[in-house]
Amino acid sequence: MAAESPLADIAHLIQLSVAPVFLLTAVGTSLGVFSTRLGRIVDRARVLGDRAKGLSPAEAEAARAEIQVLFRRRRLVNLAITCGTVAALMVAGVIGSAFLGFLLGWKVSWAVATLFLAAVAFLMAALLLFLREVLLAAANVRSEHR
Repeated sequence: MAAESPLADIAHLIQLSVAPVFLLTAVGTSLGVFSTRLGRIVDRARVLGDRAKGLSPAEAEAARAEIQVLFRRRRLVNLAITCGTVAALMVAGVIGSAFLGFLLGWKVSWAVATLFLAAVAFLMAALLLFLREVLLAAANVRSEHR
């Protein structure tokens, strides 16, 4: 049986890199959503902060309470962005490790598996943080309309 050519080996490696690239695309899309969410939270906090100066004491207190919720939401989204970014870096590490291992003849299966599992764990953390932020936002809207 003839050995595969180096070009066939590289083609196979590229095929194996497609799954991590799809994960990287999903993480990138999630980061875009998180960033948009963060921008809206920051904009709302600025509007409330500017508006609070001319409000009655009771209205100003309500605005301060909403700003506190916005700060908690901002912290959750910031953490989600951090976890998502770490996940993306881990996926990039998977791809880079696979190629370096191939080119240099290193055994990188443990490194690739560890990086991939860590990437999935960080992505899960990012999504859970985002879910918590969405639930906090929804709870705040319900409490405002009582």
